[in-house]
Amino acid sequence: MATFSVQSSPSISRIESSGLQSHNSQSFRLISFSSQLSGLSLRSLETSNKLQRNGLVVRAVKNVDQMEFDTTLSPRVNSLKPSKTVAITDQATALVQAGVPVIRLAAGEPDFDTPAIIVEAGVNAIREGYTRYTPNAGTLELRSAICHKLKEENGLSYSPDQILVSNGAKQSITQAVLAVCSPGDEVIIPAPFWVSYPEMARLADATPVILPTTISENFLLDPKVLESKLTEKSRLLILCSPSNPTGSVYPRKLLEQIAAVVTKHPRLLVLSDEIYEHIIYAPATHTSFASLPGMWDRTLTVNGFSKAFAMTGWRLGYIAGPKHFVSACNKIQSQFTSGASSISQKAAVAALGMGYAGGDVVSTMVKAFRERRDFLVKSFGELDGVKISEPQGAFYLFIDFSCYYGSKADGFGLIQDSESLCRYLLDEGQVALVPGDAFGDDTCIRISYAASLSTLQAAVENIKKALTALKPAVLA
Repeated sequence: MATFSVQSSPSISRIESSGLQSHNSQSFRLISFSSQLSGLSLRSLETSNKLQRNGLVVRAVKNVDQMEFDTTLSPRVNSLKPSKTVAITDQATALVQAGVPVIRLAAGEPDFDTPAIIVEAGVNAIREGYTRYTPNAGTLELRSAICHKLKEENGLSYSPDQILVSNGAKQSITQAVLAVCSPGDEVIIPAPFWVSYPEMARLADATPVILPTTISENFLLDPKVLESKLTEKSRLLILCSPSNPTGSVYPRKLLEQIAAVVTKHPRLLVLSDEIYEHIIYAPATHTSFASLPGMWDRTLTVNGFSKAFAMTGWRLGYIAGPKHFVSACNKIQSQFTSGASSISQKAAVAALGMGYAGGDVVSTMVKAFRERRDFLVKSFGELDGVKISEPQGAFYLFIDFSCYYGSKADGFGLIQDSESLCRYLLDEGQVALVPGDAFGDDTCIRISYAASLSTLQAAVENIKKALTALKPAVLA
């Protein structure tokens, strides 16, 4: 009995079989397997062109156990890098589950519980049977509430059909990039950046163009640098304020200067990631880019509920913008995930009803974040050679630890970059941090202070102890 194997081949496509022949190898379209082979999942082979596209070779073999198949992946997927923040968080979680007392400061997740009023709204939604599909764009109730929030807090006027609710702000951003970028377009991304921005660009077959910033300028984009890098291929500028990973906040005057540059380039749109807008420390204030003169038509504003309302697991975000662009995102979502959770949407309505900027509940969280920030800035500021830009928002500290590069640790080896330093601090200090190279700046390390003050105190003690053990490199 003849059986068949499928083997990878980058450039060859042919059918080899004893007892099976095609009339013409160039026009061969179908092999009908005998009844003896009907147990196989392969019932037919399509055109030789399709075989060639997939790089398959089908050969007769004597034993079905020898069957092989093509395991190649899409070039688009192969071009993506996995998220280091997710990888390190998962690694740290695995260590904790194994009994290793690792202090986890890698994830961007508030340590607070979701406010009770929001939880209650979610529970009531379940009890009342609000568990069915919602409209793809989100419930009218929630989109109307988002419109009210954007008008009251951000000075932005939108109608419900200009709002799209998604399964987290990450999905909102990804769909926006896919909707507006064509292959070969450039996505302008200031560094340090959130780890996912460049990969989202690559997913859309666009080219991420990274614009470095400096710690001496608080990691803020220089409008002159932006202007010098824009081309006819520049399609989308991504701004994140308050910033992940730096905590920097763009002042209105600087945003106006950036807007003046954007105005000169008709193809250039702006995606304004404002997920941390409520986690901001006075005297810093938040300005929505779309509120600037002439920018409403060119701006896609993304926000959500994960950070300020401690709703990371509820998975809910949204995008607001001109209907033309939002409708395109809506189309993608309709074929991708459909609408977001009905339960989460009911909870989000309750979140937006808590008052301006989340009311007293969110204000209490922000006060705690500020206390933690102040502690870390003071503690790490005591280390010689370490450079710090004090965060004005979010809950991250992006510290320049490059003064330790070139040092050696007994039993570990050379500290040569942010990744090796983070591995050392995990091994020696049992503290999980994210290397700066994941964010486009290898001189720094990101520390999330979305953890209790006592946890941060223990982490600082461990980190300082581990750094003290480092030995300067021996110069030749």
